Amino acid sequence: MAKRDYYDVLGVSKGATPDQIKSAYRKLAVKYHPDKNKGDKASEDKFKEASEAYHVLSNAERKQNYDNFGHAAFENGGGARGGFSNFDFSSHFSDIFEDFFGEGFGGGRRSRRSNNRGSDLRYDLSITLEEAYSGKKQDIKFSSSEKCETCKGSGSKPGHNVGSCSMCGGHGQVRSSQGFFTVQQTCPQCSGSGEEITNPCSSCGGQGKKQTSKRLSVTIPKGVDDGTRIRLSGKGEAGTRGGGNGDLYLFVNVYSHDLFKRSDENLFFECPISIADAALGTSIEIPTIDGGKAKIKIPPGTQSGKQFRLRGKGMPYMRGGGIGDLYIQVNTEVPISLNKEQKELLEKFREIENEKSNPSIKKFFQKAKSFWKN
Repeated sequence: MAKRDYYDVLGVSKGATPDQIKSAYRKLAVKYHPDKNKGDKASEDKFKEASEAYHVLSNAERKQNYDNFGHAAFENGGGARGGFSNFDFSSHFSDIFEDFFGEGFGGGRRSRRSNNRGSDLRYDLSITLEEAYSGKKQDIKFSSSEKCETCKGSGSKPGHNVGSCSMCGGHGQVRSSQGFFTVQQTCPQCSGSGEEITNPCSSCGGQGKKQTSKRLSVTIPKGVDDGTRIRLSGKGEAGTRGGGNGDLYLFVNVYSHDLFKRSDENLFFECPISIADAALGTSIEIPTIDGGKAKIKIPPGTQSGKQFRLRGKGMPYMRGGGIGDLYIQVNTEVPISLNKEQKELLEKFREIENEKSNPSIKKFFQKAKSFWKN
């Protein structure tokens, strides 16, 4: 069963503000909460659907990816696929409730996860316009950290457990009094993790991760544009002491093309033609981005700068079906140098043209003469 549009799930428009999105979700969460609808599978499914939608639309980066790629942005390592099977409810609801009721909700667990989370990484990938048209799969190689296999990411020597921090007692926060006020801050000894490694792993030195060279196969979707950012969730740096991985961001650069210029899903192509072809009319073959050819008819009397449109010969839309159009602009080329025969023919043509008095030229000079008289 296809997923519903996240905006439809929450009942908001695409231009809804963060407060409107939050308010819409809160109403649905209260209405369909499992504690309020025990044993009602339909309500539980709606509760999960609304929570998944809010998880994406409440975050600026996730929302941008969804607006660009739809549900495909969270497939193949981009997030939950096919429902909520990989969605961390406890983590997400803690974040939501803290967002609604303040950061004190949940006893500071959110800060611990944040402190231990791995760093995000950036990878710049350059492709041709043809590759942007057809999409491509490419292996990329980069340096990153991964979980230490010896200690399984805990940072402690195998057989030894992680203990509670001796300074904060495992709370991750310490309090100090300043006059009438009590100030709470992140524990400087454990950096908010609440844990202390007394027997560090000899392989990673207690970090729970090691630097390594990684190779990853990525898919660039059809129709990707220059400057597009693709997020690969959990493919960044490994977290410390069992913390979650960061994300990997692909920044796509599309090389400029020798023939085609792009504007959104449309392509533009300039084609020079001779004065004779413009006046008498002709048929020309022009290249298309898919490697083929297209034939267009140039009618007699075509003016320089005239555009012709070929439907469905542009770039694919990244979201949904459809392909843009190709616009061909013909530019009349005036010869720079003429041989004797060409000059004689053009002189004869000019004599005939002056005798017949070209209507548009005649009209222009009549206006000019009227202006000079005034």
